[in-house]
Amino acid sequence: MNKTPNRSLAIPAPRRDTRLQLCLLALLIVAAAISLPVAAQDMPVPQPSPGLMPNPAAGKTLFEKNCASCHGANLQGSDKGPPMLSKIYEPSHHGDAAFQLAVKNGSRAHHWKFGDMAPVPGLSPDDVAQITAYVRLEQRKAGIQ
Repeated sequence: MNKTPNRSLAIPAPRRDTRLQLCLLALLIVAAAISLPVAAQDMPVPQPSPGLMPNPAAGKTLFEKNCASCHGANLQGSDKGPPMLSKIYEPSHHGDAAFQLAVKNGSRAHHWKFGDMAPVPGLSPDDVAQITAYVRLEQRKAGIQ
């Protein structure tokens, strides 16, 4: 019985180096992709006042004054902005903190083709909590949980 190793299975050195380089490149790409969401998580989320009980009626008034021109008077959207009565904005996909961040910092277009959302000046975190309470109430009425 011949105990010589089968050399046909061995990978030549230049190909082995190329594979190693490709593996390292793939690892680098994955590491970079994972770090992007972490960078976004470093952004502080504006916090409403402790003990605030958001009021949907107050939120409706604030929404009509500050948001309806883009998101529609009945949260149905317009030619300038998306509808808030969409499963995309359900709490499990866009939590309340997303509303706070979008108002304070703006938001890059990622679900719709309306362009980026600019920050909305003049709204406090308490105002945004009121608006969010209104949006969430209307979403529940529309069956969006």
